[in-house]
Amino acid sequence: MSDHVVLLHGLWMRGFALVMLHRRLMEAGFRVHRFDYMSVASVQERVLGQLHDLMRELTPAGQVHLVGHSLGGLLALRACTPDDELPTGRIVCMGSPVLGSSAARRLAGMGRGGEVLLGHNRALLENGLEQWTGRREVGMIAGRTPIGLGSMLAHIPGEHDGTVAVAETRLPGLTDHCLVEANHTGLLFSPVAARQVTCFLRHGRFEAGL
Repeated sequence: MSDHVVLLHGLWMRGFALVMLHRRLMEAGFRVHRFDYMSVASVQERVLGQLHDLMRELTPAGQVHLVGHSLGGLLALRACTPDDELPTGRIVCMGSPVLGSSAARRLAGMGRGGEVLLGHNRALLENGLEQWTGRREVGMIAGRTPIGLGSMLAHIPGEHDGTVAVAETRLPGLTDHCLVEANHTGLLFSPVAARQVTCFLRHGRFEAGL
């Protein structure tokens, strides 16, 4: 019986942005579900409650993995803290600013308009998390092609994907971390990133040298 994978999109996106990754994970043998939510308008508690309901609905059929892009990865981690009553599985974050986003802080600093654009997840995007202490193994895929909107909003130090710095993805407690030649949005369309997602979900490690 194949495992389930729930995909979570990022800020200002909807589930259709995940179509290519969805297809590739299905071809790899997973049963894939796109979790669509209002990334700006919905309060975090409501989003997490709906995600929990979906995960429990899928529980009898095997493991339930979470794969989140950008904000989606942060929400996946929040959803599984704690995860005592949730099904087992792994988490893969893709370009998620788990230590907080300098681009988000810059946008919020531009005034009320910037705050509104970040919505109810503003604090999570600005501040990130301190560390990962949950039971699930967590892998992070970071991009390092520096083309994107974030780099126009603020200076992003070091390697980055145009929106999120590689350094912002290195959360203490991660099981594994890898770099991919893609920008922030491009992570969703990268065949290498999809292969790394598949590898981590199956083995709890990324493929070296891919």
